[in-house]
Amino acid sequence: MSTGPTGPLYLGVDLGTSSVKAALLDSGGELHGVSAAAYTLSSPDPSWAEIDPRLWWDAAARAVRACTARRADRVAAVGLSGQMHGVVLSDADGAAVRPAILWPDGRAADRLDRFTALPGDARARLANPPMPGAAGPMLVWLADHEAAALARARWALQPKDWLRLRLTGRAATEPSDASGTLLYDLAADDWAYDVAARLGLRGDLLAPVLPSARSAGGLTREAADALGLRPGTPVAAGAADTAAAALGAALRPGDVQLTIGTGAQVVALADRIGPAPDPRTNVFRTAAPQGYYRLSAIANAGLALEWAVRVFGATWDELYAAAEGDGAGAPVFVPHLAPERGAGLAAGAFTGLKAGHDRADLLHAVLRGVAGGIADAVAALEPDGAAPVRVAGGGARDPRWLALLRRVLGRRLDPVPVHEASVRGAALLAAASTDAPIPPASRP
Repeated sequence: MSTGPTGPLYLGVDLGTSSVKAALLDSGGELHGVSAAAYTLSSPDPSWAEIDPRLWWDAAARAVRACTARRADRVAAVGLSGQMHGVVLSDADGAAVRPAILWPDGRAADRLDRFTALPGDARARLANPPMPGAAGPMLVWLADHEAAALARARWALQPKDWLRLRLTGRAATEPSDASGTLLYDLAADDWAYDVAARLGLRGDLLAPVLPSARSAGGLTREAADALGLRPGTPVAAGAADTAAAALGAALRPGDVQLTIGTGAQVVALADRIGPAPDPRTNVFRTAAPQGYYRLSAIANAGLALEWAVRVFGATWDELYAAAEGDGAGAPVFVPHLAPERGAGLAAGAFTGLKAGHDRADLLHAVLRGVAGGIADAVAALEPDGAAPVRVAGGGARDPRWLALLRRVLGRRLDPVPVHEASVRGAALLAAASTDAPIPPASRP
């Protein structure tokens, strides 16, 4: 390892939708020991997406132990990133009072009118269009349908903030995740407590807001034993996965970056909040103080590809092989398996099916449908088509899939030479919380 046997290491932990990843960053900026542990979401109703947070805890412990084997004593700090939106109701000690509700969940779609009915100044301070996967609408749904669970909760947390509570015993959040809840005043950089009150929600459910690079506490002895680390190891507040990926991939003003995972996000840094250039876009806080980024996202990217692999009994190689060819005569796939932003209650579908179509045609249709959704997201954020698009995330590594994306988007795509950008960003925040200087990621 480039730092030698005694160099400090910074642990990044990324709590994703389908797995948790852990990796170590050395003081030269190199990433080591990437490990992952998977879990599966639950859907008690077809439009729901839930998980028992204890599965996150068990997976995080496995991933961290695998990542830090034989070098745990060198971990100087921990940083977190995680899936945005959703909500975890927990008691004061971090025990969940019900399963976590995650961002692909659609149950709160019929509560969005409560947000559109807010006064104009309140909507302007939230700075984002209502979406069912955000914590605010989910909490309104819980208040209407599960008031007893809400009454038992001490905190309403974002996924990675729940994990930090379990690690440190202290509840907190940070601006990049809080700004995606539809309960946050972006201009004031604090919770919109008055909006929460208008919606009938308790303001004391919302955790204190810390800067992303500040230590939020040290590992408790119980957490340290579970992870195999030293008690008291500082844990940075961290960042939402998209903000962490922007940091980890060294995103600069003027860049347009596409990250493909379970969903797909197109991001560009912004110097102000301002009105959204397109109602399908969002503006959130970066991991840097007083920074913003604009985002256009689709829910159904890797989620739809994983569905196709499972339902059609295909391997990933078979799926990506179907990307080759022009797809002439193939059916059209609408990939709305989870509620899609701006699409209302539209559901997924194949159209144009004929007796001569085979599995390869359907797999090609799925890939092209997802690519079309990504193209719409890119156009919403950067409509003039001038800038090349940087591509990050494990969901676009196969060259056949990347070639299809290039054809559908009609853009130059530049793969980012940084693997695991979100977990790297989390580790960078761990280092920053100790004032350790780490060089930025290299760029093409």
